[in-house]
Amino acid sequence: MPDTLKEIISLEDGRTIVIETGEIARQADGAAVVRAKNTILLATVVISKEIKNEINFLPLTVDYREKYSAGGKIPGGFIKREGRPSDEEILTMRLVDRVLRPTFSEFFRNEIQIMISLLSYDKTVLPDELAGLAASTALSVAGIPFNGPISEIRIIRVNGKFIINPSLDQLEKADIDLIVGASEHSIIMIEGEMKEITEKEFLQAINIAHKAIKPQIEAQKKLVKKIPKNRFFDFKENNRINHSLEKEFLEKELFSFSYEKIYGVYKYFLDKKTRYIQEKTILNNFKKNLSIEEREKNEIFIDQYYEEIKKKVVRHMILDEGIRLDGRNNKQIRPIWGVVDYLPGVHGSALFSRGETQSLTTVTLGSSLDANKIDNVIMENQEKFYLHYNFPPFSTGEIRPIRGVSRREVGHGNLAQRALKNVIPDNNPYTIRVVSDILESNGSSSMATVCAASLALMDAGITIENPVSGIAMGLFTDKEKKVILSDIMGDEDGFGELDFKITGTKNGITACQMDVKKIQGLTNDLLNQILMQALEGRLFILKKMLEILPKYRNKLKPNAPKIYTFNIPKDFIGAVIGPGGKVIQEIQSCTDTSILIEEKGDMGAIEIIGKDYQKMKQAINRIKEITFVPEIGKVYKAKVKSIKDFGAFVEISKGVEGLLHISEIGWKRLNNIEEELHIGDIIEVKFMGIDDKNKKMKLSRKVLLPRPKK
Repeated sequence: MPDTLKEIISLEDGRTIVIETGEIARQADGAAVVRAKNTILLATVVISKEIKNEINFLPLTVDYREKYSAGGKIPGGFIKREGRPSDEEILTMRLVDRVLRPTFSEFFRNEIQIMISLLSYDKTVLPDELAGLAASTALSVAGIPFNGPISEIRIIRVNGKFIINPSLDQLEKADIDLIVGASEHSIIMIEGEMKEITEKEFLQAINIAHKAIKPQIEAQKKLVKKIPKNRFFDFKENNRINHSLEKEFLEKELFSFSYEKIYGVYKYFLDKKTRYIQEKTILNNFKKNLSIEEREKNEIFIDQYYEEIKKKVVRHMILDEGIRLDGRNNKQIRPIWGVVDYLPGVHGSALFSRGETQSLTTVTLGSSLDANKIDNVIMENQEKFYLHYNFPPFSTGEIRPIRGVSRREVGHGNLAQRALKNVIPDNNPYTIRVVSDILESNGSSSMATVCAASLALMDAGITIENPVSGIAMGLFTDKEKKVILSDIMGDEDGFGELDFKITGTKNGITACQMDVKKIQGLTNDLLNQILMQALEGRLFILKKMLEILPKYRNKLKPNAPKIYTFNIPKDFIGAVIGPGGKVIQEIQSCTDTSILIEEKGDMGAIEIIGKDYQKMKQAINRIKEITFVPEIGKVYKAKVKSIKDFGAFVEISKGVEGLLHISEIGWKRLNNIEEELHIGDIIEVKFMGIDDKNKKMKLSRKVLLPRPKK
């Protein structure tokens, strides 16, 4: 057997994580296995030996897949094999990609493919909290140059106590749920949801998480030292090192030709589309001065370097002049406007615009049958609140093919969903689907989605007491200056060092997503400054939202379904359904309703869906008649059905009759019951319980009448 090299990471509560290499997947450039209890992940990395100089980005691909066999399952559906990745797998891919990408040099151009597989699953250890550690270990043992190692952990808080890498059961009880990615000295990535926590609590969680990450980084370093040196590859940053004299000349010519012209355009604070046209005109004018041969040979390089010049102009304006592309100062929020009930045919809608970013968001209400069913290796669950985010190409004035939902759309939709889900009332009976269509985009479209969705939910009549607003923060730094930007635009996102999206109510933070563009010292003090400036911006945006719609509507739209829920004793479920479903089908047909019954413990949960309150009430009454169980001490209106010598039989609910004994009719002695009662009379009786001897109902009218004086 091949030699296996391993290191053991000890957590503070006594649990361990094992990282190892050398036993499997040896033809990959790097392979690592991560074990925590019975959860096992395999991460492999393969890197191309050729450099792709023609592209202007790091060709990194991260793929994460969960084998159904890992959880002892067989894939559902007609095709019995793993297919396209689920949303949960895509989100894990994004978590790993976002923490690794900033660790590579901006000139690194070797193509890298990282594949992570869940081979075995233990319900006490969630795999997404180990995926970053597995990927970083595979890169490290392959000898690939990056500013690592890094690692990721999940941190939650339950009853005031922080837990690292929790189980699924613990996760469900948490009020803080964060995935944090970091290097030894810097936080790189944060994503998660919270239940309206303060900025101080947020920082506390981040500090504890970073402390827990450091031993995982140290273990990777120790593992690498055990590997023979001939395993490592020698890759160089060829993009800049091997510049030809021709390209150096072109750089100088392009910079001299375009820098002042771009700066002049930017000083007019134009809208995005007009600015883009002006930028293209400057670039095209430069290309016209080149021969056809020079243009064809160097066009990709010219386009790439032109972006670098634009970046230099933007950074100069922000860092040296305190001016942004649209003329705002660093704390200023773009103009906000919006309307609700924009689409009269839907259950709730809002159009929200902030600057040149616009979201049209709709809310659709449904029954429990419309819940989003999650059935994967990790869990089987139903989401009664879910949000979908769409980013069509016209929103940025582009033409591109539409090939299904992109990873970006899945990620942005998940962030907005997590921002809002904890403010949905617990007693909400509806399944809620929110859809955000981005109609225009110039940065922060996911945060516009959060704002629009809050307004659309309030427009739909969902009783949200604390609406959620969102803001995207940016950061520009040089050796001496640090400028924090509120409500960043697209170019500020692309040219800056940080993209930090934060959502929250007036009471606290509900979700966040932070990505650092390059490794840097993001200190506690700086992080706190960003959070406090974000709080100021969030509250300003929230105020503008409440000017659009101050409070949720007190009733649903006329076309929205109405839902009434209640419980019945489990023993009555069969009676409500009837033989072959005859009873429930007849009730639904007569009342134009849909009725769902689900067994939950000792009770049957009834859900009645309809559009006419009166017809729904008829259905409710029919079911309550079938499932009627009298309550001791309760007074019922009863109809006299028949009279006997010893008393009267009265009906207290449809089909439910009991004997009102002659001695319980009144206080005076009766020789003939008809002195007091007649068939058809409506009287009040009190249910006194069940007679122990004959197991029949005990009813009394006498106790409700005033006792005569002696």
